[in-house]
Parts: sequence; structure tokens; C-alpha cells
Amino acid sequence: MAITFSDLHTETGLKSLNEFLSGKSYISGDHLTKDDVKVYAAVRGTPGDQFPNASKWYSCVCSHLAKSFPGKAIGVAVAGQAAPVEAAPKEVKEAAPASDDDDDLDLFGDETVEEKKAAEEREASVKASSKKKESGKSSVLLDVKPWDDETDMKKLEEAVRSVEMPGLLWGASKLVAVGYGIKKLQIMMTIVDDLVSVDDLIEEHLTVEPINEHVQSCDIVAFNKI
Repeated sequence: MAITFSDLHTETGLKSLNEFLSGKSYISGDHLTKDDVKVYAAVRGTPGDQFPNASKWYSCVCSHLAKSFPGKAIGVAVAGQAAPVEAAPKEVKEAAPASDDDDDLDLFGDETVEEKKAAEEREASVKASSKKKESGKSSVLLDVKPWDDETDMKKLEEAVRSVEMPGLLWGASKLVAVGYGIKKLQIMMTIVDDLVSVDDLIEEHLTVEPINEHVQSCDIVAFNKI
């Protein structure tokens, strides 16, 4: 959306500019752009001490422009307006109102290639950041069953906890009696939903070699969003 400044030759206009520049070094972004030059041209002199933000910005723009025009200036003043030309074509007279107020500046100019690229990069960064924030977590309780009562449950748990991947955190565990001297392992885990699939974890890690030497099967007992 375009930013518009009006009456920059008045205290009201300078006050508006001063408030806009609070916490900013330039009109648009972190570097001097054509927007700063446009606004600079509309300000008739260094803003007073009552406008510290505008005054600092004005001095900064002056410094940049001085480097671009190293010649020594003698200083000029522009006063008054040229008298209207009686024989001016009608089309010119009708077009004049468009430039009556030079202090209304539309900063929504054509973007340069660099500005467009920077805008695209900022948008991509915002989307990536939003996606990370939206990524939720879940708490999962697993039943891990051994082959028989002769399975070493300590080694079974060690084998289960040996599975590591981004977004997976193993939690508390306990042994629960099933019957006939057989116990199963109940273990908690916390997962990042976008990074870990519980089904893939079971099918591709917990029930394949070498872990399936101890684990017969796994079941999801509880699955809760955090």
C-alpha cells in the first residue's frame, strides 16, 4: 500500500513525518531508496529540534547525496511561481491541477529488480517461519510386545530407545504383566507431527532387523496432541 505524506513544508506535515520515522532510519527498508529522495525533495530545509527523527533522517540523506554530488554548491533559493502564460494551450491548462500539490507524494513507484527480489525473499521467510510455528507436537504411548517370556526386556528397551530421528524424544517407560510370565514394555514418546510418522516408526524401525530379534509387535495405546 502506498505511503502518502502531505504538507511537508508545514509543522503538521513534519510532525507526521517525524512520527513515521520513529524507530526507522529510512522511509522504506534499511537502505536509502528513491522514496527517501522523493520525500527529501519535498522538505524545504532541515527540520527543527522538535522533530528529532525527521532531522536525523534529513541529515543522513544529505550525507548520501553529498557523496553523489561532490562539487561545491553556492546555494540557491526558489521563491514564487511563474505567471501563467496567456497563450498556453487548453490541454496544458487542464493538466495543471495534477501538479498543484507537490507535497502529496505517492511512494508506490515501480519496483526495481533488487526490490522485487528482496520482497520475495521476505515473503518466503515469513511463510517458512509460519509453517514452523504451526508444526504441532503429540504425546504417544506405545505397547511393545516381546516374543516370549525368555526375551530379555532390558535389551528390548535398549533396542527401542536406540532408534533416533529428528522430532522424536523417548520418555518414561514401565513393564506391564501380560500373563504366563510374559511382560510387555509400555513407553512414552513425544513427536513433532511434521517430522515423525508413528506408523513409519513402527514398520520401518521397531519391527525390522535387528530390533525384531526382541520385538514381536507394537501397538499405539494413546495418541494425544500437545
